[in-house]
Amino acid sequence: MEPAENSRLLGLNAVSHLLVDGLCAATVFGSAAADAAALIALYNTLAFSTQCLVGLAADRIRRHGVSAAISMLLVVLGYALPLPVTVRICCIGLGNSVFHVACGAMTLERSGGRAGALGVFVAPGAIGVTLGMLWPGLGPLFAVLLTLCAFLVLPLSRSASAVEAKRTESDISLLIPILLTLAVAVRAVGGSAVHFPWKTGAAAALVMTGCVFLGKTAGGFLCDRIGARKSAWVSIVPAALLIAFCSRWAATALAGQFALNLTMPVTLWLLYQAMPDAPGFAFGLAASALWPGTIAGGLMTLTGPALWVCVIASFVFGLWAILYAENRIFGKGGTP
Repeated sequence: MEPAENSRLLGLNAVSHLLVDGLCAATVFGSAAADAAALIALYNTLAFSTQCLVGLAADRIRRHGVSAAISMLLVVLGYALPLPVTVRICCIGLGNSVFHVACGAMTLERSGGRAGALGVFVAPGAIGVTLGMLWPGLGPLFAVLLTLCAFLVLPLSRSASAVEAKRTESDISLLIPILLTLAVAVRAVGGSAVHFPWKTGAAAALVMTGCVFLGKTAGGFLCDRIGARKSAWVSIVPAALLIAFCSRWAATALAGQFALNLTMPVTLWLLYQAMPDAPGFAFGLAASALWPGTIAGGLMTLTGPALWVCVIASFVFGLWAILYAENRIFGKGGTP
């Protein structure tokens, strides 16, 4: 085991995550195409919904470092080359999908069965999306830095070593990953159905992004410290109440976003615990479920009690899925 090399690889992957998502957002939102909504839909479908299939392939090939480097360069080329806009979107969307699975699998394999590293990896993506969306002119800087990361990730991934995770003795059925995947989709429905009237302008977007970033980062470490079960109660219950009833006020809505995002690394970590031999597929499942749930929530026009019921019900289902999965994986003793 080489903890220093693993830490450097985690840091590189986290920075690369910011750059990949930032460059993809700069490409999409910097396009002058008239059908911007269609391009965004195409990009999100390729970037998110394909990750479960990419994960299946990644678990068979087991060349995560090579895949990560190629995916970074594909995103850079999709941004830089004078290609038709649809081809550019396909390049960055597929590159984004492969990147997330490859670096997500590397993070899981080198985490030693803990969730903290997962939170560190997933969190910077939110910052990249916001920066690229607000300031597409940052694209050239992102492209140069991401090219550098692409040439660093392969040798660093070879020098870092996988850390054997503690395996459970439970007979884990397919029901566990199915429930956790559904929980991601259903929770996305509830979270996306709410509108924030105060979220106008760059400053509000940056503050919201900061809360999302901090929530995802803290969620993994919180899970390591108090366990998945307590983490779920601590995060989902206040998130449901704040998002359902207090979204019109910035302070409470931001607190709700922080609490909600605490659960993201917990859910991903439990998926990996349920499928420790398939890190790529485990990581890709959650991302594949996120986009359809976000679309469904965004299309809703619920208000008042109907909206409250939708949000509370979606979060309650997510809480139950985490508690059920944690109990089935680790037994009555809870998270080790």
